[in-house]
Amino acid sequence: MWFTFAIIALLCWSGSDLFSKIGCQDASDKYSHLKMVMAVGVVMGLHAAYEIFFNGVEMSWNVIWTYLPVSLLYILSMAIGYLGLRYIELSISSPICNSSGAIVAILTFITAGISEDLPPIALVAVAFVAIGVIALGFVESHEDEELRRARQDASNHHYAKSWIALAIPVVYCLLDALGTFADSRVLEVLDEDSANCAYELTFLFVGVLCAIYVLGIKKQKLVPKMEAPKYIGAVCETIGQFFYIYALADSEHVAFSAPIISSYCVASVLWSRLFLKEKLSWKHYLSIAVVICGIVILGYLDI
Repeated sequence: MWFTFAIIALLCWSGSDLFSKIGCQDASDKYSHLKMVMAVGVVMGLHAAYEIFFNGVEMSWNVIWTYLPVSLLYILSMAIGYLGLRYIELSISSPICNSSGAIVAILTFITAGISEDLPPIALVAVAFVAIGVIALGFVESHEDEELRRARQDASNHHYAKSWIALAIPVVYCLLDALGTFADSRVLEVLDEDSANCAYELTFLFVGVLCAIYVLGIKKQKLVPKMEAPKYIGAVCETIGQFFYIYALADSEHVAFSAPIISSYCVASVLWSRLFLKEKLSWKHYLSIAVVICGIVILGYLDI
Protein backbone atom coordinates (compact mmCIF):
# COMPACT_ATOMS: atom_id res chain seq x y z
CA MET A 1 0.00 0.00 0.00
CA TRP A 2 2.96 2.33 0.40
CA PHE A 3 2.93 3.13 -3.33
CA THR A 4 -0.80 4.03 -3.33
CA PHE A 5 -0.38 6.25 -0.28
CA ALA A 6 2.64 7.95 -1.87
CA ILE A 7 0.72 8.72 -5.08
CA ILE A 8 -2.25 10.20 -3.16
CA ALA A 9 0.15 12.38 -1.17
CA LEU A 10 1.78 13.41 -4.44
CA LEU A 11 -1.52 14.58 -5.97
CA CYS A 12 -2.73 16.40 -2.85
CA TRP A 13 0.55 18.18 -2.22
CA SER A 14 0.76 19.31 -5.84
CA GLY A 15 -2.70 20.84 -5.35
CA SER A 16 -1.44 22.49 -2.18
CA ASP A 17 1.47 23.92 -4.19
CA LEU A 18 -0.90 25.45 -6.72
CA PHE A 19 -3.28 27.11 -4.27
CA SER A 20 -0.48 28.18 -1.93
CA LYS A 21 1.18 29.93 -4.87
CA ILE A 22 -2.08 31.69 -5.72
CA GLY A 23 -2.50 32.75 -2.09
CA CYS A 24 1.09 33.91 -1.55
CA GLN A 25 2.14 35.43 -4.88
CA ASP A 26 0.99 38.98 -4.05
CA ALA A 27 4.29 40.83 -3.60
CA SER A 28 2.52 43.70 -1.83
CA ASP A 29 1.49 41.48 1.10
CA LYS A 30 4.67 40.84 3.07
CA TYR A 31 2.77 38.73 5.61
CA SER A 32 1.21 36.32 3.10
CA HIS A 33 3.51 33.46 4.16
CA LEU A 34 2.49 33.87 7.80
CA LYS A 35 -1.19 33.99 6.80
CA MET A 36 -0.61 30.73 4.92
CA VAL A 37 0.84 29.18 8.08
CA MET A 38 -2.27 30.37 9.93
CA ALA A 39 -4.54 28.69 7.37
CA VAL A 40 -2.67 25.39 7.51
CA GLY A 41 -2.64 25.53 11.30
CA VAL A 42 -6.44 25.96 11.45
CA VAL A 43 -7.18 23.10 9.05
CA MET A 44 -4.66 20.75 10.64
CA GLY A 45 -5.92 21.60 14.09
CA LEU A 46 -9.47 20.71 13.09
CA HIS A 47 -8.30 17.42 11.60
CA ALA A 48 -6.31 16.59 14.72
CA ALA A 49 -9.38 17.24 16.88
CA TYR A 50 -11.48 14.94 14.70
CA GLU A 51 -8.89 12.16 14.89
CA ILE A 52 -8.57 12.45 18.67
CA PHE A 53 -12.24 12.81 19.64
CA PHE A 54 -13.95 10.71 16.97
CA ASN A 55 -11.37 8.14 15.87
CA GLY A 56 -9.83 7.62 19.29
CA VAL A 57 -6.25 8.47 18.37
CA GLU A 58 -4.17 8.46 21.53
CA MET A 59 -2.40 11.71 22.31
CA SER A 60 -0.07 12.67 25.14
CA TRP A 61 2.55 15.28 25.90
CA ASN A 62 5.19 12.57 25.53
CA VAL A 63 4.15 11.98 21.89
CA ILE A 64 4.13 15.70 21.17
CA TRP A 65 7.59 16.22 22.69
CA THR A 66 9.03 13.15 20.96
CA TYR A 67 7.78 14.29 17.57
CA LEU A 68 8.48 18.00 18.20
CA PRO A 69 11.90 18.17 16.44
CA VAL A 70 10.38 16.61 13.31
CA SER A 71 7.35 18.90 13.49
CA LEU A 72 9.47 22.03 13.79
CA LEU A 73 11.68 21.04 10.85
CA TYR A 74 8.62 20.55 8.66
CA ILE A 75 6.85 23.72 9.80
CA LEU A 76 9.93 25.91 9.42
CA SER A 77 10.64 24.53 5.95
CA MET A 78 7.03 25.14 4.88
CA ALA A 79 7.00 28.73 6.20
CA ILE A 80 10.21 29.42 4.27
CA GLY A 81 8.73 27.78 1.19
CA TYR A 82 5.63 30.00 1.37
CA LEU A 83 7.88 33.05 1.63
CA GLY A 84 9.73 32.00 -1.51
CA LEU A 85 6.53 31.85 -3.56
CA ARG A 86 6.53 35.66 -3.70
CA TYR A 87 9.90 35.75 -5.44
CA ILE A 88 10.04 32.83 -7.86
CA GLU A 89 7.80 30.86 -10.20
CA LEU A 90 6.11 27.73 -8.90
CA SER A 91 7.49 25.77 -11.86
CA ILE A 92 11.01 26.59 -10.61
CA SER A 93 10.50 26.67 -6.84
CA SER A 94 8.68 23.36 -6.45
CA PRO A 95 11.31 21.16 -8.14
CA ILE A 96 14.11 22.73 -6.11
CA CYS A 97 12.19 22.33 -2.86
CA ASN A 98 11.33 18.73 -3.55
CA SER A 99 14.74 17.48 -4.46
CA SER A 100 14.78 16.73 -0.72
CA GLY A 101 13.45 13.24 -1.50
CA ALA A 102 16.64 12.41 -3.35
CA ILE A 103 18.67 13.56 -0.35
CA VAL A 104 16.58 11.34 1.92
CA ALA A 105 17.20 8.31 -0.31
CA ILE A 106 20.92 8.95 -0.23
CA LEU A 107 20.91 9.37 3.57
CA THR A 108 18.96 6.13 3.92
CA PHE A 109 21.38 4.19 1.74
CA ILE A 110 24.33 5.63 3.67
CA THR A 111 22.96 4.82 7.14
CA ALA A 112 21.10 1.56 6.44
CA GLY A 113 23.19 0.26 3.55
CA ILE A 114 22.00 -1.25 0.30
CA SER A 115 20.30 -4.62 0.70
CA GLU A 116 21.67 -7.52 -1.34
CA ASP A 117 18.10 -8.36 -2.33
CA LEU A 118 17.56 -4.90 -3.78
CA PRO A 119 17.29 -5.17 -7.58
CA PRO A 120 19.69 -2.86 -9.47
CA ILE A 121 16.75 -1.38 -11.37
CA ALA A 122 15.48 0.05 -8.07
CA LEU A 123 18.65 2.10 -7.71
CA VAL A 124 18.24 3.25 -11.30
CA ALA A 125 14.68 4.34 -10.53
CA VAL A 126 15.78 6.37 -7.50
CA ALA A 127 18.51 7.92 -9.65
CA PHE A 128 15.95 8.84 -12.32
CA VAL A 129 13.73 10.62 -9.79
CA ALA A 130 16.69 12.40 -8.18
CA ILE A 131 18.28 13.49 -11.45
CA GLY A 132 14.97 14.58 -12.97
CA VAL A 133 13.88 16.65 -9.99
CA ILE A 134 17.27 18.29 -9.52
CA ALA A 135 17.64 18.99 -13.24
CA LEU A 136 14.21 20.59 -13.34
CA GLY A 137 15.20 22.92 -10.54
CA PHE A 138 18.36 24.08 -12.28
CA VAL A 139 16.75 24.78 -15.66
CA GLU A 140 16.14 28.35 -14.53
CA SER A 141 19.83 29.08 -14.00
CA HIS A 142 20.67 28.06 -17.58
CA GLU A 143 17.77 29.72 -19.31
CA ASP A 144 18.21 32.76 -21.52
CA GLU A 145 16.93 35.97 -19.90
CA GLU A 146 14.71 36.91 -22.84
CA LEU A 147 13.19 33.44 -23.04
CA ARG A 148 12.54 33.48 -19.31
CA ARG A 149 10.72 36.81 -19.56
CA ALA A 150 8.69 35.53 -22.50
CA ARG A 151 7.54 32.62 -20.36
CA GLN A 152 6.49 34.99 -17.58
CA ASP A 153 4.53 37.37 -19.82
CA ALA A 154 1.49 35.10 -20.01
CA SER A 155 1.12 34.92 -16.23
CA ASN A 156 1.58 38.69 -15.76
CA HIS A 157 4.11 37.98 -12.98
CA HIS A 158 7.73 38.89 -13.61
CA TYR A 159 10.51 37.74 -11.33
CA ALA A 160 14.08 39.03 -11.41
CA LYS A 161 16.93 36.57 -11.10
CA SER A 162 18.50 36.76 -7.63
CA TRP A 163 20.44 34.46 -5.35
CA ILE A 164 17.85 35.02 -2.59
CA ALA A 165 15.01 33.75 -4.79
CA LEU A 166 16.92 30.52 -5.47
CA ALA A 167 18.36 30.24 -1.94
CA ILE A 168 14.93 30.15 -0.26
CA PRO A 169 13.76 26.88 -1.91
CA VAL A 170 17.24 25.39 -1.36
CA VAL A 171 16.93 26.07 2.38
CA TYR A 172 13.47 24.50 2.27
CA CYS A 173 14.95 21.44 0.57
CA LEU A 174 17.62 20.91 3.23
CA LEU A 175 15.23 21.38 6.17
CA ASP A 176 12.58 19.15 4.63
CA ALA A 177 15.15 16.42 3.93
CA LEU A 178 16.29 16.48 7.54
CA GLY A 179 12.67 16.34 8.69
CA THR A 180 11.82 13.43 6.40
CA PHE A 181 14.92 11.47 7.42
CA ALA A 182 14.21 12.06 11.12
CA ASP A 183 10.56 11.16 10.53
CA SER A 184 11.44 7.72 9.23
CA ARG A 185 13.38 7.05 12.43
CA VAL A 186 10.87 8.48 14.92
CA LEU A 187 8.00 6.54 13.33
CA GLU A 188 9.77 3.34 14.35
CA VAL A 189 8.81 4.09 17.98
CA LEU A 190 5.63 6.15 17.53
CA ASP A 191 2.22 5.24 16.17
CA GLU A 192 1.78 7.06 12.86
CA ASP A 193 -1.71 8.36 13.78
CA SER A 194 -0.45 9.81 17.05
CA ALA A 195 2.60 11.28 15.35
CA ASN A 196 0.47 12.93 12.68
CA CYS A 197 -1.85 14.47 15.28
CA ALA A 198 1.15 15.71 17.25
CA TYR A 199 2.44 17.41 14.11
CA GLU A 200 -0.96 18.97 13.39
CA LEU A 201 -1.36 20.26 16.95
CA THR A 202 2.11 21.78 16.81
CA PHE A 203 1.21 23.43 13.50
CA LEU A 204 -1.97 24.80 15.13
CA PHE A 205 0.09 26.28 17.95
CA VAL A 206 2.50 27.92 15.49
CA GLY A 207 -0.50 29.18 13.49
CA VAL A 208 -1.92 30.82 16.63
CA LEU A 209 1.42 32.54 17.27
CA CYS A 210 1.42 33.83 13.69
CA ALA A 211 -2.17 35.09 14.12
CA ILE A 212 -1.20 36.98 17.27
CA TYR A 213 1.69 38.61 15.42
CA VAL A 214 -0.08 39.37 12.13
CA LEU A 215 -3.56 40.28 13.38
CA GLY A 216 -2.81 41.51 16.87
CA ILE A 217 0.59 43.19 16.66
CA LYS A 218 0.76 44.21 12.99
CA LYS A 219 -3.00 44.92 12.75
CA GLN A 220 -3.33 43.24 9.35
CA LYS A 221 -6.77 42.49 7.90
CA LEU A 222 -7.90 39.25 6.27
CA VAL A 223 -9.67 39.63 2.92
CA PRO A 224 -11.85 36.54 2.23
CA LYS A 225 -11.15 36.63 -1.52
CA MET A 226 -7.40 36.64 -0.89
CA GLU A 227 -7.50 34.06 1.91
CA ALA A 228 -9.72 31.45 0.17
CA PRO A 229 -6.88 29.94 -1.94
CA LYS A 230 -4.77 29.63 1.20
CA TYR A 231 -7.41 27.50 2.94
CA ILE A 232 -7.96 25.32 -0.12
CA GLY A 233 -4.22 24.78 -0.20
CA ALA A 234 -4.29 24.03 3.52
CA VAL A 235 -6.94 21.33 3.01
CA CYS A 236 -4.84 19.74 0.26
CA GLU A 237 -1.78 19.94 2.49
CA THR A 238 -3.57 18.21 5.37
CA ILE A 239 -4.90 15.37 3.23
CA GLY A 240 -1.49 14.90 1.66
CA GLN A 241 0.14 14.82 5.09
CA PHE A 242 -2.31 12.14 6.25
CA PHE A 243 -1.32 9.76 3.44
CA TYR A 244 2.34 10.75 3.55
CA ILE A 245 2.70 9.63 7.15
CA TYR A 246 1.43 6.14 6.24
CA ALA A 247 3.64 5.87 3.18
CA LEU A 248 6.70 6.78 5.23
CA ALA A 249 5.73 4.44 8.08
CA ASP A 250 6.78 1.52 5.85
CA SER A 251 10.46 1.84 6.78
CA GLU A 252 11.49 -0.88 4.31
CA HIS A 253 10.40 1.30 1.39
CA VAL A 254 11.27 4.77 2.70
CA ALA A 255 14.07 5.08 0.12
CA PHE A 256 11.38 4.65 -2.58
CA SER A 257 8.35 6.43 -1.10
CA ALA A 258 10.30 9.59 -0.25
CA PRO A 259 11.51 10.20 -3.85
CA ILE A 260 8.02 9.47 -5.23
CA ILE A 261 6.34 11.91 -2.87
CA SER A 262 9.02 14.54 -3.44
CA SER A 263 8.32 14.32 -7.17
CA TYR A 264 4.90 15.89 -6.66
CA CYS A 265 6.64 18.92 -8.11
CA VAL A 266 6.12 17.26 -11.50
CA ALA A 267 2.36 17.70 -11.13
CA SER A 268 2.93 21.16 -9.64
CA VAL A 269 4.81 22.19 -12.77
CA LEU A 270 1.96 20.96 -14.95
CA TRP A 271 -0.64 22.79 -12.83
CA SER A 272 1.45 25.95 -13.06
CA ARG A 273 1.40 25.64 -16.83
CA LEU A 274 -2.34 25.00 -17.03
CA PHE A 275 -3.68 27.38 -14.39
CA LEU A 276 -0.95 29.97 -13.78
CA LYS A 277 0.09 30.16 -17.44
CA GLU A 278 3.75 29.59 -16.62
CA LYS A 279 5.18 28.35 -19.90
CA LEU A 280 7.66 25.49 -19.95
CA SER A 281 10.71 24.90 -22.11
CA TRP A 282 11.74 21.58 -23.63
CA LYS A 283 14.22 21.21 -20.77
CA HIS A 284 11.36 21.26 -18.28
CA TYR A 285 9.50 18.54 -20.17
CA LEU A 286 12.64 16.39 -20.50
CA SER A 287 13.24 16.57 -16.75
CA ILE A 288 9.59 15.71 -16.07
CA ALA A 289 9.84 12.65 -18.33
CA VAL A 290 12.87 11.39 -16.40
CA VAL A 291 11.03 11.73 -13.07
CA ILE A 292 7.94 9.93 -14.39
CA CYS A 293 10.12 7.04 -15.59
CA GLY A 294 11.49 6.64 -12.07
CA ILE A 295 8.00 6.65 -10.53
CA VAL A 296 6.68 4.05 -12.99
CA ILE A 297 9.61 1.74 -12.26
CA LEU A 298 9.15 2.02 -8.50
CA GLY A 299 5.43 1.32 -8.85
CA TYR A 300 6.11 -1.73 -10.98
CA LEU A 301 8.56 -3.11 -8.43
CA ASP A 302 5.93 -2.82 -5.69
CA ILE A 303 3.45 -4.85 -7.80
